[in-house]
Amino acid sequence: MGSRSRRCAIAARSKTDLVIRPLTASRIDDFAHVLRSSGSGSGCWDLWPRLSGAEQRAGGLDRSTTMRRAKLTALAKRRHAPGLLAYRGRDAVGWVSIGPRVDYHRLARSKATPAVDELPVWVIPCITVRKEARGQGVAVALIRAAVDYAHERGAPAVEAYPRADGLRVHDEWAFYGTAALFRKAGFRKVRVIQPAPKGWTPRVTMRAAPTMPRT
Repeated sequence: MGSRSRRCAIAARSKTDLVIRPLTASRIDDFAHVLRSSGSGSGCWDLWPRLSGAEQRAGGLDRSTTMRRAKLTALAKRRHAPGLLAYRGRDAVGWVSIGPRVDYHRLARSKATPAVDELPVWVIPCITVRKEARGQGVAVALIRAAVDYAHERGAPAVEAYPRADGLRVHDEWAFYGTAALFRKAGFRKVRVIQPAPKGWTPRVTMRAAPTMPRT
């Protein structure tokens, strides 16, 4: 089989064998499995966009993986899951964080991601796919599933703040996603690139209405 045929086979498979489920307390080990494939995820536990450094230090979360795991487990017991996992068979291969913007305190206060308007949007601050599953449509499937999940819970729109450029970066900083990735998942740019604070990568603000047609 030629390389083109192999790529087509992988693409076809990725569209039919993924199952996407919300994170629950019983799936915390699956979450950890996905995040271990990321340079930053093994230490973040989806808390970096939710809590400032001071908040994490005050709760002792900066010093203890066990406490970070316990915090995310508590979030997974809430009415709305903190994110979704993609499975291929029994193996978890991807993760997307999704929730109301007000749940992500660091993101909401950041000068790199100021609010566009007063719409109570939900946001996708992080997406991670295990190395062996990349390039197979997992990220797009997760993003689209997150939009549907938010819509079912009353979100008027979903926002993301991906990198404004398409440069390949180290895994530690790839969790933002790129504008091209979110465009493929049906998002549209709603604000020009904002001046980034020192040390930050310029971001573009993109939004998907749950009823927006997909291409």
